[in-house]
Amino acid sequence: MSVAKRAPIEYLMTPFNRFFHTSASGGLVLLACTAIAMLWANSALGDSYEAFRHLHLRVGIADKMLDLSLMHWVNDGVMAVFFFVVGLEIKRELLVGELSTPRKALLPIFAAAGGMLAPALFYLHYNQGGPHTVGWGVPIATDIAFALGILSLLGKRVPVSLKVFLTAVAIADDMGAVLIIALFYTAQLSLVHLLGGLGLLALMAVANLIGVRKTLPYLIIGCGAWLLFFYSGVHATVSGVIAAMTIPARPRRGAPDFVTESRAIISQFEKVREEGGRCMLESKRQPQLLLTLREACRDAETPLQRLDAMLHPWVAFAIMPLFALVNAGVLLPQNMAQVITHPVNLGIMTGLVLGKPLGVTLCALGLTASGLAPKLEGVNWRHLLGAGCLAGIGFTMSIFITELAFTDVAIKESAKLGILSGSLVSALLGWGVLRGLTDLPKTK
Repeated sequence: MSVAKRAPIEYLMTPFNRFFHTSASGGLVLLACTAIAMLWANSALGDSYEAFRHLHLRVGIADKMLDLSLMHWVNDGVMAVFFFVVGLEIKRELLVGELSTPRKALLPIFAAAGGMLAPALFYLHYNQGGPHTVGWGVPIATDIAFALGILSLLGKRVPVSLKVFLTAVAIADDMGAVLIIALFYTAQLSLVHLLGGLGLLALMAVANLIGVRKTLPYLIIGCGAWLLFFYSGVHATVSGVIAAMTIPARPRRGAPDFVTESRAIISQFEKVREEGGRCMLESKRQPQLLLTLREACRDAETPLQRLDAMLHPWVAFAIMPLFALVNAGVLLPQNMAQVITHPVNLGIMTGLVLGKPLGVTLCALGLTASGLAPKLEGVNWRHLLGAGCLAGIGFTMSIFITELAFTDVAIKESAKLGILSGSLVSALLGWGVLRGLTDLPKTK
């Protein structure tokens, strides 16, 4: 029976489809954990929620102990893995994706820049001259898991080109957010620890240059870099993004060599089977050939792809939901009207709900109308507006920056309420705009 030959576009879109479906499914788990955290914090068991996220865990040896609350372990430690995966995605996009050439990168990068600048300006409008201007970075971020989760609910109403565009915008947005965290949300700096951490990251880059393809050395050195960054004052998660840039993106052997070797191994395997080794348990040669084939497959795969495939489900279904469970339990205030009209809350909400779609949509329309960037196939201005609205779902990165920006607990709670409210409104607006596009003609 003949097997239908796959079209080249299917091979090209496979990594994106895998990424999209994992992120979209993870968004639903993230939403569930957010709801659990909110219900738990505002129930009669609210005290147990506070005890849960402030549970202290000690890790280390003798007098070299890290004694942190669960919230700090998640935000400073576990989220480093999230940022590492973000870094892997950024590197892939820069090498072969939507950011790999200037013309392809122009549209998502400028759309992301507009989607960061406009929310910051909205926030500063409400907080300029006040004590909380430091929070301008909170509404600039896009939560890719939630945004892609909404797109997945819309099915075939959304062109593939729009999904790719929003993914690229969110990744470019992540690049900007990481840079802002490093530059503007850094505590007192310890140059000794920072230089030590950068030295270890440079060692990882050297390992890449000399051809180290095993992932264990990168893991060990990366953990050391994280620890030094933790003590340096620069947020430790930044080390995760930089470490990802050092991971090899080239296989040990190319496709032609792999095809030749794998065919030879399979031929030997078939020969052994024909000579009487039909039962795997009776044969010594067949397991050896399978092991050789497995090693050949690993040599043909890049460490970047291997790590991304291995870690992405953990990030989508464990790390981000845990982050939401620990951070999203906002206690709803009795004076809700007063909190909603607080400048911090207003700045964040308007930044996400109005600033994001304005910045993303206007920049994208301006670039495509001027001919500086190619138009997206099957996408019109309402598609771009819907994507801009979905970019206003800040959540994960916005809450993360909130923890860095503010020290006052009440302001943190107000900011998180603004993030949750603004993200919810943005999600509904994006879904509503895109949901009504079924009868619209496609742009040629």
